[in-house]
Amino acid sequence: QVQLVESGGGLVQPGDSLRLSCAASGFTFSSYAMGWFRQAPGKEREFVARITWNGGSTYYADSVKGRFTVSRDNAKNTVYLQMNSLKPEDTAVYSCAKDQSSSTRYYITGAYGYWGQGTQVTVSS
Repeated sequence: QVQLVESGGGLVQPGDSLRLSCAASGFTFSSYAMGWFRQAPGKEREFVARITWNGGSTYYADSVKGRFTVSRDNAKNTVYLQMNSLKPEDTAVYSCAKDQSSSTRYYITGAYGYWGQGTQVTVSS
């Protein structure tokens, strides 16, 4: 079965950095695009970043562009999200997801069929 397990979250101060990891199993990881989403309390889940199957293209929400970098290591079945210059508004549960549709609307949750449990990121002074 498909499993996605996020790790690397924690409590940091504004301006700090974190690197999230998502370990994948149960499918041919290198054949699928992967996405990162986040959800803050009381808010809808929102798109953060996406990376194509071979890492050739990446896509970012405007709110994180220039600060976050998504990457993947297909030999390790792992996708990463490097988060720099963190802001309090980045506080959320971050989840990785497996693409299911190859849709050009990659920023919607319906484009992804499997989700990890999420890891908490808290940015506070």
